[in-house]
Order: sequence, then structure tokens, then C-alpha cells
Amino acid sequence: MNNKKVLVTGAAGFIGSNLCEYLVNNSYNVVALDNFTTGYKSNLNAILDHPKFRFIEGDIRDLNTCKEAVKECDYVLHQAALGSVPRSIKDPITSNEVNVGGFLNMLVACREEGVQKMVYAASSSTYGDSTSLPKEEDVIGKPLSPYAITKYVNELYADVFFKTYGLNTIGLRYFNVFGRKQDPNGAYAAVIPKFTAQLMRKESPVINGDGSFSRDFTYIDNVIQANVKAMLVEKEGAMNQVYNVAYGERTNLNELLEALKNSLSKFDKEISNVAINYGPERAGDVPHSLASIEKARNLLNYQPEFDIQSGLEEAVKWYWNHL
Repeated sequence: MNNKKVLVTGAAGFIGSNLCEYLVNNSYNVVALDNFTTGYKSNLNAILDHPKFRFIEGDIRDLNTCKEAVKECDYVLHQAALGSVPRSIKDPITSNEVNVGGFLNMLVACREEGVQKMVYAASSSTYGDSTSLPKEEDVIGKPLSPYAITKYVNELYADVFFKTYGLNTIGLRYFNVFGRKQDPNGAYAAVIPKFTAQLMRKESPVINGDGSFSRDFTYIDNVIQANVKAMLVEKEGAMNQVYNVAYGERTNLNELLEALKNSLSKFDKEISNVAINYGPERAGDVPHSLASIEKARNLLNYQPEFDIQSGLEEAVKWYWNHL
């Protein structure tokens, strides 16, 4: 695969930067695109000077930028997006411009430049108000936030681009990804890095609701595996599909905080005594999320290696050394 060229969008973000490192370390030629709205150039420090790595600062909302980035690439791993349900509720217009307009630009650029396949970050938020558990790819409800709408529209556009233009795509519905390089700061920080940073400072984390809401927390290395397998799969039945990317187990927020406190207490015993506070539920939040990963197992040979506990051990170790 030494001569294969891959574009990673959102490359300075949490998932994008981890993908870039993996690809460069496995001898791919990598082009990285990011505008630093939510990503950090420092996330790419380990590979910035690597001969197989090229960085482009630019915005997916500009079609010419997308075309330049995609030139001569075999594959695209499209991670660029404005994440966060609360962010989209506060500012639906920008979320739509980036997540829908930017996505459409990438599809057009991939089609015009003859890219073999675009693998894109879809979202478990697409399941919306569907109450069925575990979540199976073909059973979805109505979206509960502007963010969820944008990610569902991505899937619809990808399907149309295959049927109309023959562009191969695969969508990966991520379920609550966590791990190294995930930003613990800011109003829209994900719960695991946010809670970890607060506990390290001996501050009481605030759970929205009573702590019974549950999620299928998914360690970053499982997500890297899914992206690479989706990128390389050539079976016809596996292409132009959407897959859940998760571990296939759920953990509620009370259990999550106990596990985090236990892991962090190995570094500082006092953390086990930090109190937990509770606040109001958050608008647009889905009570429970649990993925069926059978489709990804069967068609992509996806075999997640990290459950919540082993993932948390790795993540906590990284945060302890980097915060």
C-alpha cells in the first residue's frame, strides 16, 4: 500500500489526527485538510515533518479547496464536521453549512477527481427518537437535533451520489468515541475528557439528569480499525452501506464516572473522594444508545479490541501525561 494516497479531512481534530498518525505510520501517503475551527495543529506534531505527510489549511465549505486536497488521492476519510448536539441547537445555520454544504463539496470533488472511495463519519444521532435497542442500521426514527439532521442528510447524499454518479462511499455511524487527543475544554467538550479533566483537578463533575442515561462508548482504536477496513474493503455487498461503529455494550453515566474515578485513583488516591453533582437533562439528548455491530462484523470484518474498561485505562493514562 506504500503508493496509496489518502486525504483525511478534519485532520487536526481528535479522530482525524489519530487516523493521520496511523496511516503515516503504516506507509500511506497522507494529505490532511483542516481549518482549525475545533482542531489543533499540535495534534499532528508527531508527523508534521514526515515525508509522507502534507498539510493543507483550508475549509470544506470552499469547493476549490476540496478539489485541490483530493487531487490524485485514492481514498478520502472525511471526518470534518461541526460536532455537538448543543452547538447545533444554538447555531443550526453554521452546522448545516459545514456538515451539509461541506459534505456536498467533498462528494463533488471526489467524483470529479476520480477517487476510488470516500469513507465518511456518520453519527449514531441519526437514530433519533427510535426507541429500539440495540440500534440496527435500517431502523431509524426522526432526528432530535439540527446536528442529527445534517448527519442523516449526509447518508442520503452519499446514496444519491452512488446511484447517480457511481461514486463509492461508506458511512460509519460513530457511537460516542473517546480516547487520546480528545479535547477536554470548551462548552461542547465530550463527557469523558471533560469529566477526566475535572476529576484530575478535584472538581465535581456535573451529570445532566440522574445518571441513568447510557451510551455505547467506543475507544478511538476501534474507530481507526473500522475506517481502515471500510477504506480497503472491495466486496461489492459491503460498499455503499452505512455501518455502526461501536463496541456493542452500554454504560450509564453513573457507571462511567465510577470507572473513571477508579482509573484515576491509581495516579492520585484522593480522586476517589470527589463528589458527583447532578443537573437538569440536556435538550436533544437521547436517553439510551446501544449499537448492534453485526453488520460491520459480517461485511467489514470489524473486530473491536477495546471495551469501555480497557479503553478508559488507555485514555486516562494519556490524559494524566498530557494535561
